[in-house]
Amino acid sequence: MVTPPPAGHDRPGDPCIIVIFGASGDLTKRKLLPALYNLKALGLLPKDFAILGVAVSPGDDQWFRDEITSEIHEFSAHRPIDETIWEEFRKRSFYISGDLNSTATFEKLKTVLERVHGQLKIPGNILFYLAVAPTLFSTVVRQLGAIGLTKEDEKGWRRVIVEKPFGHDLSSARALNNELSQELKENQIYRIDHYLGKETVQNILVFRFGNSVFEPTWNRRYIEYVQVTVAETLGVELRGSYYDQAGAMRDMVQNHILSVLALIAMEPPSSISGDSVRDEKLKVLEAIRPMSPEEILSNTIRGQYGAGEISGEAVPAYRREPQVSLSSNTETFVALKLSVENWRWAQVPFFIRTGKRLAAHTTQVVIGFRTVPLLLFGKNMPNHIPPNRLVLYIQPEEGITLDIHAKRPGPKITLANVPLNFNYSEFGRGDGATGYETLLYDCIIGDPTLFHRYDSVDTSWQIVDPILDVWQALPARDFPNYAAGSWGPESSDRLIAKFGHQWHHYPKIS
Repeated sequence: MVTPPPAGHDRPGDPCIIVIFGASGDLTKRKLLPALYNLKALGLLPKDFAILGVAVSPGDDQWFRDEITSEIHEFSAHRPIDETIWEEFRKRSFYISGDLNSTATFEKLKTVLERVHGQLKIPGNILFYLAVAPTLFSTVVRQLGAIGLTKEDEKGWRRVIVEKPFGHDLSSARALNNELSQELKENQIYRIDHYLGKETVQNILVFRFGNSVFEPTWNRRYIEYVQVTVAETLGVELRGSYYDQAGAMRDMVQNHILSVLALIAMEPPSSISGDSVRDEKLKVLEAIRPMSPEEILSNTIRGQYGAGEISGEAVPAYRREPQVSLSSNTETFVALKLSVENWRWAQVPFFIRTGKRLAAHTTQVVIGFRTVPLLLFGKNMPNHIPPNRLVLYIQPEEGITLDIHAKRPGPKITLANVPLNFNYSEFGRGDGATGYETLLYDCIIGDPTLFHRYDSVDTSWQIVDPILDVWQALPARDFPNYAAGSWGPESSDRLIAKFGHQWHHYPKIS
């Protein structure tokens, strides 16, 4: 069973052709094709649709259909594949081989699109997915514009999904946006963040604004701190050439983590769709004041993993990974203390950390509530009871835990911490979802809520750019400074301890 998109998203998408640039790449076969198949199985793809793959690999329609058939059986978590559904999907799939820097490739694309529109009686709606290297984003859009494929008219809409990273820093993000804006309007650009397709991330909105018990306490009066942890046990794998130019700050903080933080901290929107949510997220990012160089030195930590052990196996140091410089100064770990300077969150610290080769694979948000103003059960309790905590698990498990206090059975008053758990695996969640289903579907129906608007991208870069500038000016001298398999450098623990707190590790739902 595949989990459908949220309530209200119950109609098939608009008839369209989905053009995937980079159709022979990992993203396409591991995520996009399984997600599109799942949407087809759920009846959420339109009846009149087609998939048109574009890549440099030589091949024709039959080659592409054979390739994606093999790949869907290998990579789809939705088992078994419904062969009737897949055959319909397969016969509506087409392929173009060509160099994306060549005008001839796009002339061929235009010709094939016209043929498919006529052959399958599909209206003029086209979704372009740029599953290619960031250096090709502006090239592809410029080529599409040159042959008139970005222009919307009465025949249909044109939308472009852009993968991350959107720029390497603030200036490059602005330059890229200016280039895309030459051919596209803002409402045609869908900057995707696969984290926002995860059930628990989407459920943050429902959790906060659908339960009257939480929203009244969601402020500085009741919440003492917020922690966001994105921990990976994996290293850079085969992404060394990319990662050594990016690092943890660009790869994770600027997009995924700041977006999740904005959902946690935002004010109630006027509606749950369109620009209302994005407007409120932007206000949160604007309230995170960029730090001065002195504050950066005090409130930020960077790390790089050395050799260590993961799951009982020895793993190499980052500098020994493939395609990584032996003298690399790239951070594989980041810890920050941020402040959201508005009335709701004034003086509430937001601690975020992310890293590779850490002790556990987990993404979670911890909300730490303040202690009760007066403990009525005696000052000398036989055991220490921490304040209430709320944990939102995003991956690999998805769920929620709320720690409350209760009395242990017996004649004495002895308090115990009791976790109240909710796990999506017990809530009808299927195993087939990739996290891209909702995002692809939303783009097809024209709902931009879960996509990044450029002003948010720009504001995010304004937050992290000063940090990157200081780090570049003052290269780390102690790398590697944490062992693979640990929870990061000791300086990360000292950072949070300065503010009277400690990191919480919840590898899985209790």
